[in-house]
Amino acid sequence: MPEGTGGTPPRTLAEALRTQSDDSLAALLRARPDLLTPVPSDLSQLATRAGTRASVVRALERLDRFTLQTAEALAVAPEPAPYETLRALLTGDEGDPRIEAALPCAVRTLRDRALIWGGDDRLRLVRTARELLAPSPTHPSPTGLGPTVAEATSGMSPGRLQEILAAARLPSTHDPVSAVASLTALFTDRTRMAALLDTAPMEALSVLDRLVWGPPYGEVTSSPTPPVQWLRDRGLLLPATTRTVVLPREAALHLRAGRAHRTPEPVAPDVAPRASEVAGGSAGGSLGGSLGSSASGSAGGSANAGNRAHIVDSTAAAQAYTTLATVEELAKDWNEGGPNVLRAGGLSVRDLKRTAAALDVSESVAAFWVELAYTAGLLATDGEPDERYAPTPAYDDWQELSSPERWARLATAWLTATRTAGLVGSQDSKGRTLAALGPDLDRGPAPEVRRRILELLATLPEGTAPDPESLLARLRWERPLRGASSAGRSDDLRSRLAAWTLNEAEMLGVTGRGAISSHGRALLARSSPDGRDTRAADTRAADTRTTDTRAAEAGLGGPRSGDGGVTGVTGISRGGPRPADGGLGGPRLADGAVRTSAELTAAGLRAAAALAPLLPEPLDHVLLQADLTAVAPGPLLRPLAELLSIAADVESKGGATVYRFTPGSVRRALDAGQSASDLHDFLKAHSRTPVPQPLAYLIDDVARKHGHLRVGSASAYVRCDDEAVLDEIVADKRSQGLRLRRLAPTVLSAHADPTTLLDGLRTMGFAPAAESAEGDVMITRAHAHRTPPRAAPAPVPDGPPVPDTTLLGAAVRAIKAGDLAATVVRKPVQVPEPSAPLSAAAVAAAAAAAAGNGELPRTTSAETLATVQAAAMTGSAVWIGYVNADGAASQRVIAPVRVEGGYVTAYDHTADEIRTYPLHRITGVAELADDPA
Repeated sequence: MPEGTGGTPPRTLAEALRTQSDDSLAALLRARPDLLTPVPSDLSQLATRAGTRASVVRALERLDRFTLQTAEALAVAPEPAPYETLRALLTGDEGDPRIEAALPCAVRTLRDRALIWGGDDRLRLVRTARELLAPSPTHPSPTGLGPTVAEATSGMSPGRLQEILAAARLPSTHDPVSAVASLTALFTDRTRMAALLDTAPMEALSVLDRLVWGPPYGEVTSSPTPPVQWLRDRGLLLPATTRTVVLPREAALHLRAGRAHRTPEPVAPDVAPRASEVAGGSAGGSLGGSLGSSASGSAGGSANAGNRAHIVDSTAAAQAYTTLATVEELAKDWNEGGPNVLRAGGLSVRDLKRTAAALDVSESVAAFWVELAYTAGLLATDGEPDERYAPTPAYDDWQELSSPERWARLATAWLTATRTAGLVGSQDSKGRTLAALGPDLDRGPAPEVRRRILELLATLPEGTAPDPESLLARLRWERPLRGASSAGRSDDLRSRLAAWTLNEAEMLGVTGRGAISSHGRALLARSSPDGRDTRAADTRAADTRTTDTRAAEAGLGGPRSGDGGVTGVTGISRGGPRPADGGLGGPRLADGAVRTSAELTAAGLRAAAALAPLLPEPLDHVLLQADLTAVAPGPLLRPLAELLSIAADVESKGGATVYRFTPGSVRRALDAGQSASDLHDFLKAHSRTPVPQPLAYLIDDVARKHGHLRVGSASAYVRCDDEAVLDEIVADKRSQGLRLRRLAPTVLSAHADPTTLLDGLRTMGFAPAAESAEGDVMITRAHAHRTPPRAAPAPVPDGPPVPDTTLLGAAVRAIKAGDLAATVVRKPVQVPEPSAPLSAAAVAAAAAAAAGNGELPRTTSAETLATVQAAAMTGSAVWIGYVNADGAASQRVIAPVRVEGGYVTAYDHTADEIRTYPLHRITGVAELADDPA
């Protein structure tokens, strides 16, 4: 049994924490990182902080369903409750081996997270947790139980209590306390309670059936029916208000056969394969059997599984290639400066629609691609007065990577991002529509839900897609909504995040046909210290809870004697650890560790290596056809793709991309500085087919006309050596909007700007060229607008970050050292006589120190110096009060080493290091009864 100070059972949570090892305290701080900010000064402060409402609520919300049910059962049990009472509340009178096997692990989890304390004979729930979980009229318990008999009769008159005892055929008592005890004893006695209910009318039993599983409250009229009156007379229904009655907890537990919950869930539900997968597997097995041997059937099943895995990988790889092409197309669309930033931040609905049309996708899908590029740091705002979105310099660096590495960058950014594209278009609590790239799209649970979804997919055989409902059921078991029904709700945030994760993983290429791909599995894996891939171990650890519980069902686990005589909780050799935080941990892994940026980068590289063989190699050629089209049978090398995108228009996409050459596209290439000969040479070098004659004629014809007209800025002018061409322009009615005026036989002026004039002449069928002030043709290339260097948006974590091992070790040492300073036994301080020169305040301070109430010791400078010098000579430790330069007071236990020059150099047990303290900042000193060193 855990012991408090002096070998007695712990009386408080702080005393229980003092019995814990350093590893146990580190595990507590890892599971509840909010307790670490700031670092508690001692274990008493840690216990106080662990009992605050906000911290307890956060801890309860990170429990799995059965552990939460265990805490709920403990909240309705008498305090303190023996382990056997808790087990009876969960298993009922009939017992349940599954619950008996899983309960020790649940109790251990609650104890490790400082939600319960005490030995197995005196389990106590933290007071705040009991207040949150215990039933009350304003806050019903998830168990559906009501108040106890003592609570429900607290305001009842003694005469009414005696009437209830008489109706229940119980002897009268002399006081209300014994009357309540007698009624409680009746309701908890199975035999006598059964005999009482045997005399109840059938209608009365029907009333109890409606209340037994909750809610336990019911309304009554001023003239209740005979069955209700029969129940009220015998205390089976007690008044809650003037018009409301309640079923007492003890009576409800009897009617429930002792169970606190209607449906305890000690075992995590399995993630089942999709129905089509099961049907396909069954068909394969039947076929193998019909061929005559079980070995043939097994080989056929393995072949089918391997074929499914290959199809999944191929499908996911194709989608990964589409992801890269879509992000590049998005950046190209915003290359010269994308849409404006809304005043409140984000993308307007009109700009999102235009982007969706440019990408040829729906608005919700466009929002995902925009958010993905933004999360990966490839898009950002430019910070100009007329703020717009544009690619960042990181986008240019990203383009230099190989295709698998580019995909891995996007996938790791998506996996760890808190921004949630699925919220775009919905409304916030104030009724405002959430915009893409807006400031209100961060949701803390998103990374942990994404990772957990992928981990659960990885527990299925390769190439197997899950049944979505079973996947959601597993998530709800691992992280239930506190106070919600066990069935869960389909509209809660985590359920929506799970649905969005499945869709986004499919679009991104992490999954294919609903099953996780091989590069998706690599994205989840970690490297062991020796460099081995641990993806298989990680996925096994993610499902440890279910496997171990099944083993316990088979008789491999159960309550056993543990350390220090505790039975059923601390000595479990089987029933291995549950996934940390109920299996959900965002960057947390199954063992509670945290994914560092280096680990994420390494996982991305492994995923890129797994994806590389599945992606096609970029091609250096196209197939030119006589209908002025070029077919790219696969991805193209970047230089070829860039020039082809300028010289031709994309007509269709798919397994092969079709480009079409038009006069406008050829002119665009000429405007970009290409000549006709350059285009001819380029097409000859990169076409596996001869250049068709129509395409050669098109290039030569456009090049011959290109630049014949020159446009400059006057506001704007047009000049041409051929006067007939200018006559034709002036005579054309379509030129009236340009307001042209002839300045000379070969020169026209216009009121329009050069860009408008160029566009107008091209609309009229001419091929003008812009010229500079020196008369040279201006080459118009697409201006790549880039933002200043921008960092990718930082995820908004769901609560405090989990500390690393180094910080945990230092924090535990500091807390235990501070606790030593606060609880160390000191020698009595002699309170001076009233005639002594000390003031009354000093006398009171000395008395307070003698009483050990946590006040800083107060001594004179001479006494401080003498005591410290004596401790340095004898090598003993002393207790001091110290005020630092900022005025913060603290108490410390030090072992002085040297005293000179107004300073004392000592080993500080609180800080666990050698420090030097000015003597004038020491408020006082006291000797210790025992030397802690």
